[in-house]
Amino acid sequence: MDAILSIPMLSVFMIPVLSSYSTSLNLLFFYMTWSTLVLSHTPLRVEIFGTIAVRLIFYALPSVLFFLFDILTPSAAVVVKKHGAAGLPGGKRRSRIRTRELKVAGWSLLNLCMSIAVQWGIETLCVRALGMRSALKVSIRLPMPYEMLKDLLLGLLGREALTYVIHRFALHSEQSVLTKYHLYWYHSLRAPYPLTAHYDHPLAYLVSNFIPTYLPAVFFRFHMLTYLCYLVFVSIQETFVYSGYTVMPTSFFLSGIARRTEMHLFTDGEGNFGAWGIMDWILKTNVGDSDDAADDERDEADERERKARQVYEASLRKLAPGSGKSKGHGNGSRRR
Repeated sequence: MDAILSIPMLSVFMIPVLSSYSTSLNLLFFYMTWSTLVLSHTPLRVEIFGTIAVRLIFYALPSVLFFLFDILTPSAAVVVKKHGAAGLPGGKRRSRIRTRELKVAGWSLLNLCMSIAVQWGIETLCVRALGMRSALKVSIRLPMPYEMLKDLLLGLLGREALTYVIHRFALHSEQSVLTKYHLYWYHSLRAPYPLTAHYDHPLAYLVSNFIPTYLPAVFFRFHMLTYLCYLVFVSIQETFVYSGYTVMPTSFFLSGIARRTEMHLFTDGEGNFGAWGIMDWILKTNVGDSDDAADDERDEADERERKARQVYEASLRKLAPGSGKSKGHGNGSRRR
């Protein structure tokens, strides 16, 4: 934990965002910070604690906060839920925390910790036991922008392809031993809600979540900074896609992925095996109306307009002459 909270580690994430200096000075400070971090820690320590920091900041903490918001203030959360009360962890407006929801949250966080432990084990085996180079490139040299963009694109496309193949043929095939675990665990959910991105049987989770995320980074041997950017993108996607909220940072992109994820769950795995839908579109396994993004955006806009109109009309009724407040004022004026 001290490595995560150390000044070099935090500076890697904070300097590009909070610094008000020029771009050249920002790059110089960033390079100095990154060099200090790499020279003062082993590559394994940089990789593991960098992974923990990204997962903690961009997935675990916001997802836990969203989860607590849903179960502690359901009346407020239901307003921003796409499926209303059905999108809450308990499936209805209730403030009492049930064992079922705590179990889902607990297993999700345990699976996340397990994936980081497996990553640590792979690196330890490669470097210390077999004497091989590290799976990820941890070096002082910073990757060039075009190199980072190329690796990020290859990594995300590789993750999409692996997710589709594994999800369809390992988790939804009668010949696979993982199918019953996946159906009994993940497909027991009524709808996606915060923290469910990592909820599944541990074996099914490692195969369907950890391998598609980690394997492309190892195959292309990402630079550690590229891997951290890649992991930030994946973590933000998982946080908001499984939140069930109508408001998202990039509504067009993340809302489309969220609709596909919801339809996969609602149809018990009839299609939508990939997150982006590229492989589903190529292999004709789309389900629902998730591919009609324009209609969905219009429906969501109409729904938001309808809710706003209801609030406005309710406010007008409270201020109408026949309301209790108006009567009270009228009586007071007569007494005067």
